[in-house]
Amino acid sequence: MNWVKKDIPQELVREIAAKYTCDPLIASILVRRGIVKGEDIRYFLEDDPRYLHNAFELPNMEDAVDRILAAKDEGEKILVFGDRDVDGITSTAIVVGGLLRLGMDVTWRLPTGDELYGLSVAAVEAFAAGSGTLIITVDCGISNIAEVKRANELGIDVIITDHHNPQDEIPAALAIVNPKLKDSRYPFRDLAGCGVAYKLVSALRFALKSRLYGQAICLFNTRPVNGAYIIEIVKLRNLAVVDRITETVVPGMVDISRTRLPAFLAGQQIFVWDARRQKLALSKIFGKAVDVQILDMADEIGKEIPQSAGKSLLRLKEISSFARYANKDIEEIDVFINLFTSFIQKREHHFTEEDISDLQLACLGTVADIMPLVNENRVIIRAGLMGMQKKPRSGLSDLLIKLDIAARRITAHTLSWTVCPAVNAAGRMGSPEKAARLLLEEQDGVRFALADEICAMNEERKRIGAEIWTFVEPMAVKNLAEFNNAFAVAYGKEIVRGVAGIMANRMNSFFKAPSLAASFSEDMVTGSLRSAQGYDLTSILEQCADLFIDKGGHDYAAGFSMEKRHWETFLERLKAIAQTIEPSAQDAQRADAQDDAVTVDAELPPSYLTPDIFKVIDRFEPFGAENDPLTFMTRKIRVQEIQFIGKNGANHVKITLDTGKHKWPAVYWNAADRVKKDFDVNDAVDAAFHINRNWYNGTETPQIVLLDLKRSGE
Repeated sequence: MNWVKKDIPQELVREIAAKYTCDPLIASILVRRGIVKGEDIRYFLEDDPRYLHNAFELPNMEDAVDRILAAKDEGEKILVFGDRDVDGITSTAIVVGGLLRLGMDVTWRLPTGDELYGLSVAAVEAFAAGSGTLIITVDCGISNIAEVKRANELGIDVIITDHHNPQDEIPAALAIVNPKLKDSRYPFRDLAGCGVAYKLVSALRFALKSRLYGQAICLFNTRPVNGAYIIEIVKLRNLAVVDRITETVVPGMVDISRTRLPAFLAGQQIFVWDARRQKLALSKIFGKAVDVQILDMADEIGKEIPQSAGKSLLRLKEISSFARYANKDIEEIDVFINLFTSFIQKREHHFTEEDISDLQLACLGTVADIMPLVNENRVIIRAGLMGMQKKPRSGLSDLLIKLDIAARRITAHTLSWTVCPAVNAAGRMGSPEKAARLLLEEQDGVRFALADEICAMNEERKRIGAEIWTFVEPMAVKNLAEFNNAFAVAYGKEIVRGVAGIMANRMNSFFKAPSLAASFSEDMVTGSLRSAQGYDLTSILEQCADLFIDKGGHDYAAGFSMEKRHWETFLERLKAIAQTIEPSAQDAQRADAQDDAVTVDAELPPSYLTPDIFKVIDRFEPFGAENDPLTFMTRKIRVQEIQFIGKNGANHVKITLDTGKHKWPAVYWNAADRVKKDFDVNDAVDAAFHINRNWYNGTETPQIVLLDLKRSGE
């Protein structure tokens, strides 16, 4: 096995460490991973929720909020319609919980049993029969053209909140809130459905507590440059930038009426930093007769943000963390925007206990939906994990107790391997409403009983999954050659629809290739697709769209339903598509096949292997999609002790590594046959490894997980 440690420019490492005041080891890992832009680095070094993007930057958010507030005022009946997976369940709980806290008349519905994904005509008509007037979809809806049309015919407005890829034709909904819409200017496209749901509820909270909701205001600044003045004005609506202009004017050379200023400022509240200086500058530029009505914010902001008091915008620019992380040079007006936004958030107490509670669910759904752990997804997950650690919300706390992990450190890995499968099991077994009820229920006894049921369903799901895997694995192996050894495919009535997604995930992990698991019913096929090697599943959906009844998903996880009569045609197209995919370099028929290379994030001297290394590791948490666990290498450490472990034969090795100051417990999976041949007790060895925390018998201990081990010098 080759160990690959990318060469990086040390001057760049030093520059990043100094500019962002971070540990040089952290800086070197950032550079080695290609994370060198300030706005990307920010999400690895900062946890503050103020770094979340403004909810009103999402398309159509204000329209959605206005309609919901109108429904509140009129006492209308609202239906929240979600999906059966963890993302859909948490999205439903976030929005329903938010509306209930506002005292609204809200019911909710998820697809149960064999119902198809997404909003159904039956659900629309049943809601209309009960005098309902507003449907809000969460984690679904972007492909429900016919269903939204039917709702419109019945006088029901539909708000779609979703994150799946839109088709060329989109539903005629009242408002579609989706970061992937073609006209979206939202700065991050890869929110989970629960992330979009959290944004909707956050926007509602803003609308109800802020005097600025729905108002356009202007931030105004002038600054001298080379005998002229630059006038910068930014228009904000709900604290989101909606327009901006810049004028360069030589004093006395132009009348203000001949600039864009009057039209841009007409009817707006105008805020400045240091009104005396701004009025003096305007007097110099346009003469004393010009009188612009402005409101000075410097003193008010200084009281709320003391570190800004008495300083100019130029000075604040030099010390601003916002400016430090910007990818380009920013101006004084940008510093003013950031200060004003932070001031309003602090004054109006925008991040409350309700946010912390909702972020726990957004965290859970984001991890479950395998969204990229970059940008604001990192803030969502870190804030959610912190909330779970301090005070898990009702329902979630009951589940943590039932899963026997309430006393443990909760990480993204814990959620991914323990909590998410349990919540997902409810949907897989046809009863997603039980998981949603658990997260919304107020009575302790009812919650505890629901948590019990969910854990029981999870055990049953594991049993069924294990049985079906004995069918799926050999079939996929047999089919590989037909699909260019690049696509793993299994299908049949033996695959229970509820576990098709699980089988696709397992195939994906086993074969390291894009995978499809399809469940057959009498006349229908329901398929789950999972990507690997960065392959974009969108192309499959597009090339086979004419065969599907319904399809949806995002780039790396998707699904479809079709009539069984189209199945053979679909397979032939999929075989042709597979010819365009590079076969996996890994032996696809062996789950334990070793990769040819280990990509190393940093080489650690033995003296660095102390518990303090977790300060570095924890900074890069959470690990997952697009942010793999850190891989280290260390040379010349000693093997002090070796034990053989394993349930079905002693296939694994437990090793004690002596690094000098500390002795580290290490595990090396499937390495029993390498003992004495590649390493032995008392050998000096070089190691490539991950570091994690192992929980056993109520005790948490640091642990090395070895990826490769070789005698030093070999």
